Amino acid sequence: MKTGFGLRMKFSSLLRRILSRRFLKFGTVGASGTVVNIGVLYFAQEHIFNTVQQTELKLNLSLVLAIFLATLNNFFWNRLWTWSDRTEHHHRPWLSQFGQYTLACWLSIALQLVFTNLLAPHVYYQYANLIAIVLTSVLNFVLNDIWTFGRLKLLPSSQTHAKPGDDAP
Repeated sequence: MKTGFGLRMKFSSLLRRILSRRFLKFGTVGASGTVVNIGVLYFAQEHIFNTVQQTELKLNLSLVLAIFLATLNNFFWNRLWTWSDRTEHHHRPWLSQFGQYTLACWLSIALQLVFTNLLAPHVYYQYANLIAIVLTSVLNFVLNDIWTFGRLKLLPSSQTHAKPGDDAP
């Protein structure tokens, strides 16, 4: 019975994290990244790689560029805004943290590529990509909240610099 209780507590903690103000910020940043992603995907597909004859290669080259630029956009906005209360606890350079962020995102990025390619033959490639982004965003948040930007350590209240309610639902 204790195992069931522990599992419920972990699920409850995960649910609170997903429904937090921080997740709303993450979603806002994600929306800006989605605009970057879709804009770059369109521009790359229609203009940069428009001479590539093989359809799958053209789509994958466009996706790689779109995902990279959207990831860069999201990292900086998440670092500056979503997890701004945690940056003082990271004593490594931004490039090192970007590497960690990218590693944390790799699963979401890989899944986005897979889902987009699976859906693209059935729906317009932009819609396929948008669906893939939505499906992978929750996993991306949890990985970055736990690993890249870490959870704040419990400190006496006089030493805590977190904004009140930042993690509250």
